[in-house]
Amino acid sequence: MIDSSVCGKKVSFLSKKWLNMERQTTIVLATGNKGKIAEIRDLLVDFPVSIKYLNDFGPIPPVVEDGDTFEENAYKKASQVARIIGLPALADDSGLCVTTLGGLPGVRSARYGGKGLDDMERSTRLLRAMAGKKDRAAAFECVISIAVPTGQALTYEARCEGLITKAPAGDNGFGYDPIFYFPPLKKTFAQLNREEKSRISHRGKALTELRVEFDKVLAWIRMHLPEEEKFTCKERDDD
Repeated sequence: MIDSSVCGKKVSFLSKKWLNMERQTTIVLATGNKGKIAEIRDLLVDFPVSIKYLNDFGPIPPVVEDGDTFEENAYKKASQVARIIGLPALADDSGLCVTTLGGLPGVRSARYGGKGLDDMERSTRLLRAMAGKKDRAAAFECVISIAVPTGQALTYEARCEGLITKAPAGDNGFGYDPIFYFPPLKKTFAQLNREEKSRISHRGKALTELRVEFDKVLAWIRMHLPEEEKFTCKERDDD
């Protein structure tokens, strides 16, 4: 409860630094993937945003990623989290699409091979499926969705083309990074440091596009958020 006696001179305890801070917009990252969180956080570090994570809000019902496209799943994750928490949310859906496998694992990349497998086990399963195949062409695809609680959303997408290796290489990154070879740098994604990967990866490209327009994105978010209630102070009678 706010006592009207704090109005006027009695708010002097607020520091000038606080009063002069640029208004920050809170955005929730709708993912529990530590690798994705690190990449997104690094690219938004210079903007007036306060990044929050799912575990900042307690248990949240998991999103069923049953869409047929990366865009459907990205929007579903972002919009559900935004609606439940009441704050703008950013989600991505991404995956590896292998030409000779008809685009698989695609939107099922995180679940390829069945439940309970870790990243290395999924990569191993994919390499087995590629055994003896000459065409190693593949692409990482990413769609980023930023949604507000009322359901509207912005979408950014990008892809990075490369080749599937015959064996894992590198210790960085996550997911299928050790078996995705990027010819221009002659390295797998797992052999790149975070800065190198952010410049050329599917997610890095999509986030860079988002970053270029982020001032406009913030204006769009603020336009679609409910207006804060204005609080009017009144002098308190002392009698």
